[in-house]
Amino acid sequence: MKDIKDLFLEVIQAILPIVILVAALLFFLFEKPAPIMLQFLIGAVMIIFGLTLFLLGVKVGLLPLGQLVGSELPQIGSFPLVLIYAFFIGAAVTVAEPNLRVLAYQVGLVTGGKISGNVLITFVAIGVGFFTAVAIARIVLNIPLAYILVAGYLLAFILSAIVPPTFVPIAFDSGGVTTGPLTVPFVLSLGVGFASVLSGKNTLGDSFGYLGLVLLGPIIPVMLLGVIYT
Repeated sequence: MKDIKDLFLEVIQAILPIVILVAALLFFLFEKPAPIMLQFLIGAVMIIFGLTLFLLGVKVGLLPLGQLVGSELPQIGSFPLVLIYAFFIGAAVTVAEPNLRVLAYQVGLVTGGKISGNVLITFVAIGVGFFTAVAIARIVLNIPLAYILVAGYLLAFILSAIVPPTFVPIAFDSGGVTTGPLTVPFVLSLGVGFASVLSGKNTLGDSFGYLGLVLLGPIIPVMLLGVIYT
């Protein structure tokens, strides 16, 4: 109960300034703000309770689960099998990411259905899964993070000059939305758990950098999707 109370207060502190600001704008910009104000306040209350429950679920279930899975992966023994598991874990978490589904819906709406939301989600999930496996391989093979990021973004910038202009902002926004409330805690806890059981490694340095790779993960596949659409 103390955890629920603390999370509830944290959410209120985070949401309340936005609620006050938007309510003030509604009051001054609309002649009859009462109906829309009531609708907004009801939505704000639902957000506060929903976000509290979500954060509680992350703290109680998702973080321990990610760390447990990460700590058990090295015990498999087969390096290729570890990478396969990491790929599917990263892809599965991405498919469940609510921010990505919002983006896919908006992209389908703006393009009139020319770019399918399901296809976009699939390509983004493949990219995140691939770079989740790359992040695991980086720890095992002791590859500097900077090398992967420089090579990845260099490829992304080259592709941005080839693909249709429409796909460039979609690709970079896809990278942003994957670092959402579901992917971030699981990927971070997965990295912490994996790095913590590898002796002789820099646990602090190896535990992080995952989000940088996850951010890069969707950009290249979505741009390749643009190449397919041309």
